[in-house]
Amino acid sequence: MSPVDIFRMLSLAAIWGASFLFMRIIAPAIGTVPTGFFRVSIAAVGLLVILGLMRISWDFKDKLKTVMMLGVINSGVPATLYSVAAQVLPAGYSAIFNATTPLMGVLIGGLFFSEKLTLAKLAGVFLGLLGVGVLTRAGPVAFDLHLLMGAVACLLATTCYGFAGFLARRWLDQAGGLDSRLSALGSMLGATLFLLPLFGYSVITQPPVSWGGWNVWLSLLGLGLGCTAFAYIIYFRLLSSIGPVKSMTVTFMIPPFGVLWGALFLDEPLSMAHVYGGVLIAIALWLVLKPAVVKPVEIATR
Repeated sequence: MSPVDIFRMLSLAAIWGASFLFMRIIAPAIGTVPTGFFRVSIAAVGLLVILGLMRISWDFKDKLKTVMMLGVINSGVPATLYSVAAQVLPAGYSAIFNATTPLMGVLIGGLFFSEKLTLAKLAGVFLGLLGVGVLTRAGPVAFDLHLLMGAVACLLATTCYGFAGFLARRWLDQAGGLDSRLSALGSMLGATLFLLPLFGYSVITQPPVSWGGWNVWLSLLGLGLGCTAFAYIIYFRLLSSIGPVKSMTVTFMIPPFGVLWGALFLDEPLSMAHVYGGVLIAIALWLVLKPAVVKPVEIATR
């Protein structure tokens, strides 16, 4: 993997590391569906402005409907599911469950997309999950309906990510591929249109008691523009460059960045658990990202 792709992965992990904190602020204030809707709609508006200023050619190569459908799978449904989880789970737990994305990617790739399941990849995925658990020091919580609902919501979201990664590679990279910025825009437009009727229905039937203060709306701007619009440009570029399984390993690096931001900006303490977890995650990334060993073909001689 090139240094540029490594930098993209680290940048993406750093950006997405803040998303769970933003959702934890937003969802309890304005509700599940509004959080998901504003996240993708703000991202869509932001991308429209960015692409307009950059004078990007609006050539979707007859793939606009495809990328919009992908946006429903990759953004609309997961954004809503993570908003459900943010109502009941601490941000750290959502980040831990989000780290099952590579596991889902490896399993879905092997079951549905003829992706080779190697022992190293499986070992790396499970080792990474162990490292995330150690790093975030997730202690036991009471097993109740709220915990179960949040866990199921997160796991369904990572399943969507698993399918979307392979579908994006199959649908968008054929016939010359598609500019990652257009992929991100089409994805957000599809997610916005998908959530628009749900948002309207939720506002009519169960309007939020409060639409929040300045901290909620600043968090929404950060979530929509930074953690979604800009992040998805990077993500679609990674998908084209290194493939879905390797791209999904970025979720292993999200909790460490969450810890780092907490230490830098919230004066949260660090411990040896962070060292142990970081080492496990580094080994896991190496196992999943290392190139496969190609055995030389022996030529029979007479």
